[in-house]
Amino acid sequence: MTAYVIRRLLILPIILFGVSVLIFALLMMLSPMERVALYVSDIPHTADAIERLITKYGLDQPIHTQYWRWLWGSQNPVTGAIEGGILRGDFGWSHTAQMPVMRAIKDRFPGSAELALWSAIPMLFIGIFLGVQSAVHHNKFIDHVLRVFSIVGYSLPTFVFGLLMLMIFYSLLKWFPPERLSQWAKTVVYNPALFTRYTNMNTIDAVLNGRFDIFLDAIRHLVLPVIGLSYLNWALVLRVMRSSMLESLRQDYITTARSKGLSEKVVVNRHARKPALIPVATIGGVIFVGYLSGVVITETIYSLHGMGKLYAEAALNLDIVTLLGLTLFNGLILVVGNLVVDILYAIIDPRVRLS
Repeated sequence: MTAYVIRRLLILPIILFGVSVLIFALLMMLSPMERVALYVSDIPHTADAIERLITKYGLDQPIHTQYWRWLWGSQNPVTGAIEGGILRGDFGWSHTAQMPVMRAIKDRFPGSAELALWSAIPMLFIGIFLGVQSAVHHNKFIDHVLRVFSIVGYSLPTFVFGLLMLMIFYSLLKWFPPERLSQWAKTVVYNPALFTRYTNMNTIDAVLNGRFDIFLDAIRHLVLPVIGLSYLNWALVLRVMRSSMLESLRQDYITTARSKGLSEKVVVNRHARKPALIPVATIGGVIFVGYLSGVVITETIYSLHGMGKLYAEAALNLDIVTLLGLTLFNGLILVVGNLVVDILYAIIDPRVRLS
C-alpha cells in the first residue's frame, strides 16, 4: 500500500507540470498587451507606458523565458527582490473581484468547499444505499420505483430543480432562504471581536467558536443547495451502484459464499458490496472535485459566493486573467482528487496495489 501511494505521489509533479504547460499555452494565445493585465491592476492607456510594462515583465522574450518568469517570478531591477510567479501564489490581478486572483480564490473557495462537503455526504451514502437495494430487489417493485426515481433525478435540469425548490421552500413556506447566512449572523461572523474565522466555512467555524445558533442558521441556508446537488447526483450514483452491484452478485465467489450457508445479508454487505464500490469511487470522486471547483448554476440560484459564481462573473466580464487563474487552481484540485481516488481504489480492492 505504501509503495503504491509513493508511486502515485512521484507522478503528481509530472502531471502538475503538464497542467501548467497547458495553461501557459492558453495564456500565450493572448497578445503581450493583453497579458500585461497579469501584472498590473490598472493598465495604462498610452502605448509607451504599455511597451515599458511589456519590456519590464519580459513579455517580448522567448517562450521558455516567459514560462519560467510566469512560473517562478522575476527580479525587480530596483529592489532586487523576486516578484510574481504562480509558484509564489501570484496568479495576477482579478478585475472582477478587484483583488489579486489568489486572494479571490481564498475568499470564494471555502464557500464551495463547505457546500461540497455537506452535499457529498447524502449523495454518496443515500446513492450507495439505494443502489444496493435496487440491485438486491432486481426487477421487483422497489427496483422499478428506484429506477424511475433515478431517471427523473438524472434528467432533471439543475436550474429547474433549484428554482422549484426556491419557489416552494422560500417564496411560499419561508423556511430555507438563499445566501450563506442571515443578516444577524453576518454581523456576528464578520466581526473579529465576536467571531474568529478559522476556515471561512461557516458551519465549521461556528462549532469551533461555540456558536451553535450560527451553526443552525448556516445549516438552514445550506438545506436547499445541498438537496439540489445531492439529489441530482445521488440519482447518478444510484444507477452506477445498481449496475455494478448486479455485476458483482453474478460472480462465482458470490455463488460460493451462498453455498457455504452464509446469510443473504452477509453475502451482500461483506462480499458483494465492496467490489461494487470501485465504479462509485470513480464517479463520486469526479462529482466531488466538480463541487470543489464550483457549481455555477447552484451558486448563482442561491446567491452563494463560491468558486462557481466567481467563474460566471469573470466570464461575463471577459476577465481572462481570473479565468486562467481559476482554471489552473481547478486543475490542481482535479489532479489531487484523482490521486485520492486512486488511493481509494487500493483501499477498496487489494488487487490494485499489486498492479
